[in-house]
Parts: sequence; structure tokens; C-alpha cells
Amino acid sequence: MKVKTEKYEYEIIKDYRDAFDKEEFLNRYTDFFEIYDYIVGDYAYGKLRLKGFYDDKNNKASNINKFSKVDKYIEENCAYGCKYFIAKKM
Repeated sequence: MKVKTEKYEYEIIKDYRDAFDKEEFLNRYTDFFEIYDYIVGDYAYGKLRLKGFYDDKNNKASNINKFSKVDKYIEENCAYGCKYFIAKKM
């Protein structure tokens, strides 16, 4: 599945528990996320939260926002068993 913003196209590479909603994603998405290679969207208290991550090889990547740390982020910062998705910038 793919979604297009004004400038970029993203591919949904993981859609856990059918979390991805195109309309909600586009309403929450801002140009702030354009710098990231991946966007993780999760639901807390019924609201979509977005968090950006860099590809591990990206010079901007730090320990906190490397894509290899996504599982740790979901485990430690998201509600247990919550719906989430991962979008990769094409």
C-alpha cells in the first residue's frame, strides 16, 4: 500500500492490526516529517501519534532515531498491543 503527500510517496511496510488510515495519516502529517526515512504511527487514547526515524546509514541518525531501534521504541513508548504502522519514504 502506498500513500502520497505533497512532496513524497511512502510505502506502508508494516500495518499491525490494520492501523493505517490514509486520511488520518495525511491529516497528522506535516513537513516536519519530510526529513525522515521512516514514519511510525501508533494509536494512544484513540489518537494517532507519528514519530520519525532515519535509515541506520543516514548521517543524521542517532541512537534514539535509527530505524533499527523501531522495535525498542514500540515496546517502550507505545501501549502494549496497540495498533501501529510503519511508512517508508520512497
